[in-house]
Amino acid sequence: MKCKRTSDARAHDHHTLQVMRQQAVKAVREGATAQSVAQSMGVNIRSVFRWLADFSMGGQNALMAKPIPGRPAKLSADEMAWIARTVKDHTPQQFKFEFGLWTLNIIRGLIKYHLNKDFSISSVHRIMKTLGFSAQKPLYQAWQQDAALVRTWETETFPSIRAQAKKEGATIYFADESGLRSDYHTGTTWSPQGQTPVLQKTGRRFSINMISAVSPRGDFRFMLHEGSVNAKVFLEFLKRLMIGATRPVFLIIDGHPIHKAVIVKKYVEQTKGMLKLFYLPPYSPHLNPDETVWAQVKRDVSKRLVENKEHLKQLALSSLRRIQKLPALVMSFFRQPECRYILD
Repeated sequence: MKCKRTSDARAHDHHTLQVMRQQAVKAVREGATAQSVAQSMGVNIRSVFRWLADFSMGGQNALMAKPIPGRPAKLSADEMAWIARTVKDHTPQQFKFEFGLWTLNIIRGLIKYHLNKDFSISSVHRIMKTLGFSAQKPLYQAWQQDAALVRTWETETFPSIRAQAKKEGATIYFADESGLRSDYHTGTTWSPQGQTPVLQKTGRRFSINMISAVSPRGDFRFMLHEGSVNAKVFLEFLKRLMIGATRPVFLIIDGHPIHKAVIVKKYVEQTKGMLKLFYLPPYSPHLNPDETVWAQVKRDVSKRLVENKEHLKQLALSSLRRIQKLPALVMSFFRQPECRYILD
């Protein structure tokens, strides 16, 4: 969408223009979009990108009312806008790079091969900071995830499973496994300003593994296990899940090998249709509302001082039982933006 000007920047005096340039660059560097800045100042978006290009090459001096003579900016306003759009809306693989994340080296290569301009790494860093970008830890699904498979799951595969469940009167569950360690920490901690706290590890670590399943109706089933979770442990969870079942169970899980083991498949066959397994797309944990269970449990336990392995087990058990008593809380897991497709 083109940015429509409400005023003409050329009508401003030199000092006013200087202040506008400086404020525009400051706003974008602090996170505002070039489009929103252009709209608020009543200028064309190309003007904002031109100011960003000037600043990236010449700093504050380039924004002065009477810029000092010197080498002109190497990047035009259109080129700055193209870099911003490309890094924001695309992945490196779409430009034939092997790595899936936008590193400074890859952005440097992007500019070199597509704009025929060569910059040092420090210059690329300055350009990206000027555009309001920062180095951030990506979400887990990042580049391994197949967006087409995810979309198909949300719009075709799961709706078909849901329709089949309705036809057969089945209960849909989403299940997952997770481990809980005594040295796990999350959230924030109080400390003197300006001093980053350092968590000391005691070397006395112990852990426990958990399996759980949630349904959109608020049902919650879980099992704790000491030791690694293998196919036999998963099979035991399935047997417990089916105890007292009067209607079919459709269980949605990821494609981990233990979920597809021979002993698991044999047990599913023995249930004669009472239990059916379905698999999420690869690298897509965000599609599983049961992930929220483990975030909740780990958050609860991390707030306590864990004394020993038995204490860790009791804390985990207490958190899981609390969740089990709150169907409304379980149902809220399905209302997360990534999981709303389940309710649509």
